[in-house]
Amino acid sequence: MKTRNFLYVLALSFGLFATTSCSNEDNEGETIVPIQGKYELSKVGTADANGNNEVLIDAPQNATGCSKDYLELKLSNVAVIGDYDGANCNKTETTGTYVRSHNDLTITVGTTATTSDIMNLTNKELKLRNKTTGAITVYKR
Repeated sequence: MKTRNFLYVLALSFGLFATTSCSNEDNEGETIVPIQGKYELSKVGTADANGNNEVLIDAPQNATGCSKDYLELKLSNVAVIGDYDGANCNKTETTGTYVRSHNDLTITVGTTATTSDIMNLTNKELKLRNKTTGAITVYKR
């Protein structure tokens, strides 16, 4: 009986230790999912000033009958923006660079830099809010 109680206390202690050592504060609110990958444009929209009440719609930039526009973030900090357009679904690729600093993502193409808040980054989704315009863009892996 004492052995069973000891094992119960040991298991409970381990459970408490595991939940307190893996808190959200370990990474200061940053996601630990790698940002590198290829993302298809899924939705666009806006939110109010507090970031609430999002209104997202299917991305009208995606030409009907074509592959979806995309954003590819390579390990070498190269950003490739793919755009399919026209009746023949012609693909145009624009290349630039990107820098991630905490939960900010800055993409620079030529002399134009755009900085966005990373609202969500998972193995399946990258959700950005443009810091200047407030526009929300959702990409799916």
